[in-house]
Amino acid sequence: MAGAVLSALNTRLDASTLALTLEQLNAKLIFVDYQFNDVALKALDLLSLKSVKPPHLVGIPECDKSTSSMDCKNISCDLDYNGLLEMGRDDFTIIRPNKECDPISVNYTSGSTGKPKGVIYSHRAAYLNSLAEIFRFDMRQMPVFLWTVDMFRCNGWCLTWAMAALGATNICLRNVSAEVIFDSISLHKVTHFCGPPAILNTIANAPAGNQNPLPFNVNVIIAGPFPYSEILTKVEGLGFNVYHGYGMTEALGPAIVRPWKPELDSTFENEQEKIRNREGLHNLLIEGVDVKDPNTMKSVPRDGKTIGEVMFRSNILMSGYLKNSEVTQEAFRGGWYHTGDLGVRHQNGYIQMKDRGKDIIISGGEAISTLEVEAVLLSHPKVSEAAVVGQPDAILNEVPCAFVKVKEGFGASAEEITNFCGNRLPDHMIPKSIVFGDLPVNFSGKVQKFAIREKVICSTSLSNC
Repeated sequence: MAGAVLSALNTRLDASTLALTLEQLNAKLIFVDYQFNDVALKALDLLSLKSVKPPHLVGIPECDKSTSSMDCKNISCDLDYNGLLEMGRDDFTIIRPNKECDPISVNYTSGSTGKPKGVIYSHRAAYLNSLAEIFRFDMRQMPVFLWTVDMFRCNGWCLTWAMAALGATNICLRNVSAEVIFDSISLHKVTHFCGPPAILNTIANAPAGNQNPLPFNVNVIIAGPFPYSEILTKVEGLGFNVYHGYGMTEALGPAIVRPWKPELDSTFENEQEKIRNREGLHNLLIEGVDVKDPNTMKSVPRDGKTIGEVMFRSNILMSGYLKNSEVTQEAFRGGWYHTGDLGVRHQNGYIQMKDRGKDIIISGGEAISTLEVEAVLLSHPKVSEAAVVGQPDAILNEVPCAFVKVKEGFGASAEEITNFCGNRLPDHMIPKSIVFGDLPVNFSGKVQKFAIREKVICSTSLSNC
């Protein structure tokens, strides 16, 4: 309402990356929570050294404290968040957008497949997507939302605005744990929360003492690789309703959501599992979701086998990439947004994701989804993180290679992991080698598969290093 464009920034950025981001945004104000003061001040120092005018810093102090103790050096830090609010007037004039397609926010991609890009959201897209969230996630008036998804991720998947529209209560956290989730549900009567699939592992593997009985069913929306059935069954058994979504920053968050249908409860278990692993249908406010051949732009057959690229066409999409018209035009080539993800389409319209185009493994002519293998690995009770990439093979072209991080206090052997996968996957999908250790991640916490892939290629052939 001040006529500004919002950019919610990743709190894990280092000072140099933050400085570059602020420079690209041409930021005028930066709101800084007290625990991120040091990195923000370093970033503003870097801007000053480049003769770039730094934004004014609005300090957000700890409860019941002022920003007077914040050392702002030579940078403008004369604004205190609480003091700034007190300066407001009831009769202020709202500065409305001239057009509904004017920008409301800029959100940055995670950079898991390259350099992070600034994604522009319009007022129109954010408004429509906020309404779509209410329909898709079965929200009623005045829900209680637990913030287990970062607000810098697509403005909290646009749920920041959806919650305001519904008069919701927001429960904000500094750290997420199973204990906090169960305690918040008990104390605040939480109705909804969201996050990556790993949040289900957190719930399922929580100590029994933390798994307090739920006062009612709680809706959980996850977006990312679909969790393995053992995890899903355990979480549902505790009283959580799980919605599975698929999307990305450019689509303002989850664009496809698998609706849970009560009649599935009476379906045979193996058929139920097949249906669970499909991404679902697009919401009412998206014009088109399809799986197409990226070269011919023709839709693939609805046979559940033919792989194509998942594409969107909708008002609920980004306006484009900030200061990068060439990449924007390529992303919308042919009038559809190209996600870069591969999938198949089933006869009933459901889309099943296979993998990122860059990540899928072709082994002996068979297409292997690294997401499916990772879901099995993450269902192992001793595994906390996992990533699968293709390892060059003289006969099969590529074979799966798994990088695994074991939970603290546990130990596991390669044979144990391989046997575990062997009981749940066909032979060609079983990882042929297991590497234990920490996985490289970016500022958003996503695994950098390109770094792992380079490491595998390097170890296979030193001439490629």
